[in-house]
Amino acid sequence: MRQVLDEVYRERETVAVRDVYANASARLHLTADMLAHLNEIPEGAYTRQEMTEAINRVILHRKEQDVLGLIE
Repeated sequence: MRQVLDEVYRERETVAVRDVYANASARLHLTADMLAHLNEIPEGAYTRQEMTEAINRVILHRKEQDVLGLIE
């Protein structure tokens, strides 16, 4: 997921969730489970920090932090 965020935020300050999802599914082939995490984030544009926090909230909500870890 960090690689996805690095790529989509390379030249932009804010990015829509759908753009992160499209990048993750098209180029980096994340698992369906990881893509599902992005589906749980409300639509809208996020800074990288906001997106990281939103993904981490999903991971914490699913109680997967011990398995997946959090994004820093």
